[in-house]
Amino acid sequence: MTNNRAVLVVSHFERHDVDKAVELLHSYGINVVNELPAEEEQAHVELVLSLGGDGTFLRATEIARKANLPVLGINLGHVGFLAEWEADSLETAIHAVADREYRVEERMTLDVTVFNEDGTVCGTGWALNECSLEKSERRGVLDSILSVDGAPVSSFGCDGVIVSTPTGSTAYAFSAGGPILWPSLDAILVVPNNAHALFAKPLVVSPQSEVAVDTRKAAHAVCDGFRVLDVPPRGRVEVKYGSQKVRWVRMDDSTFTDRMVTKFRLPVDGWRRPVSWAEKQ
Repeated sequence: MTNNRAVLVVSHFERHDVDKAVELLHSYGINVVNELPAEEEQAHVELVLSLGGDGTFLRATEIARKANLPVLGINLGHVGFLAEWEADSLETAIHAVADREYRVEERMTLDVTVFNEDGTVCGTGWALNECSLEKSERRGVLDSILSVDGAPVSSFGCDGVIVSTPTGSTAYAFSAGGPILWPSLDAILVVPNNAHALFAKPLVVSPQSEVAVDTRKAAHAVCDGFRVLDVPPRGRVEVKYGSQKVRWVRMDDSTFTDRMVTKFRLPVDGWRRPVSWAEKQ
């Protein structure tokens, strides 16, 4: 092992697992940094390692995306749907990093643009999970007009509108009643949040489509839960397929179905236990 290898560690919890991960990386001759180094030194950083829950992972992706680095998540939180490994597999994961026994996949993102009433741009952002248009005041509803590809689809009062990637379909969009999309699918999910309307069902639109929401009142466009864009009264939020994807570290061949069943603890056994394919042979 050469001693110029480095991993950028992003952690949230002050737990022994974090110290253990750092010690393991050092034992393999890998340096640990806690912030993105100067551009001329970034070549030594191989990946961003997230130690925590999904919130920590989303913050790690912000750093990784800036430097075009892959990101690996080890769950030290609760559900940790975005994490590749659990805390009890920490040693195995660090060993795989040291031996470079992993592959990198790409996940789609969303580009978000906020416009003033006169059409001028007043804010831009991006999201890996979702962009959530939310009320800036607790009382009342957010009067919204939803458009796809420049054509109005529906208008309603609501608490907000969630525009999500397939990766984010298991997060806020799922809690608001949206469907789960497999992350290998290229699509954009639109979920009205507590809409006061007869027709306010979730929509799955083409990745080439542009989703827009116009609102009369001031609002916030919240990207991944922590990047906030202010939306002025009579403003407009446009969301489209992201120009830059997030590079995602994978270390095993488990399917998304397996991960979903495990993370959500879905009941797959019962008094009418399904017969597996192997048992049919």
